[in-house]
Amino acid sequence: MSRKKSRFGLITLLSLTATTVLADSTTSLNDTMALIPAGSFLMGSNDLDTSTRAKEYGFIKPLYLDEHPQREVILDEYYIDRYEVTNQQYKEFVILNNKTVPQTWRDNGYLLVREILDIANDEVLRRLADERFKLDMNTQTASRESLLDVIEQQQRSQDNLPVTGVTWEDAASYCKWRGKRLPSEAEWEKAARGTEGYEYPWGNEWHQEYANSGEGEGWESGVAPVGHYIKGQSPYGIFDMAGNVMEWTADWYQPYPGNEYQSKDYGKIFKVIRGGGWGGVGHYAINHFNRTSYRFYLRPESAFPDLGLRCVKEVSRETSSPSLSLPPSIHPAAT
Repeated sequence: MSRKKSRFGLITLLSLTATTVLADSTTSLNDTMALIPAGSFLMGSNDLDTSTRAKEYGFIKPLYLDEHPQREVILDEYYIDRYEVTNQQYKEFVILNNKTVPQTWRDNGYLLVREILDIANDEVLRRLADERFKLDMNTQTASRESLLDVIEQQQRSQDNLPVTGVTWEDAASYCKWRGKRLPSEAEWEKAARGTEGYEYPWGNEWHQEYANSGEGEGWESGVAPVGHYIKGQSPYGIFDMAGNVMEWTADWYQPYPGNEYQSKDYGKIFKVIRGGGWGGVGHYAINHFNRTSYRFYLRPESAFPDLGLRCVKEVSRETSSPSLSLPPSIHPAAT
């Protein structure tokens, strides 16, 4: 792309981010995947809300009832992403396939890369530095190169954050593009709780410091870099299955076999999401929403800043083990 300065307005620059294919887009990055062995696990719960918290706090559904009854479920082996899909990984999908830019990126300017910003005149660049990137510096006196350097550094710091603001259709399309698919509810839950039926990915006791649930350390954009919470891994070594971002599954919100709870929301209306998120709704409920059996649901067209995804891949005799390359800045010895 030419680096010649033009007097493009702010709206023109923003529209370019949705359609421009960048020559220096990131190389293909394979997620690390964990193999979930074939066999049974306990899905759902038989818990009851004896405290009437759901009614007291105005929740949209009773606690626990749509998780009934707990039952044994048998699955074939499969692979699942150890990490939530990152901005950097999803950026490649958006650029190479001319896909819709997540609203979160429109808000924070993630796709306004240096090659595009360098087209802007000084007035527009400084306005973007203030209003879009919210730089903590005097943007009116800083040099043009200094502004571009700081913006570029800020964008790179977002590469390893989980992508958010993605609809169900776009999440499913991303996984398909990677040769994968969205997990079923059962696949997600087994990967999260293991064969011992853990209440949380790490065990049966809640530890706020094990997850980005909104009550521990704060993060500038809400979300934490994928893989940050080492102690929050599931029994299969999978990160962030409690907190950080909620995750789309493939399934419609339907009653489990033998479930007696009646809900007008059952049917092919809402897709199930799992895993809790960083937002939370108060200290009284954070641990409940991060339970491995907790079911939430949204319309497929929904997109929120605490909603993301991870993918699964079927195991076949013709399929070799997935690449074990890690997302940027993720290493087994990280703390």
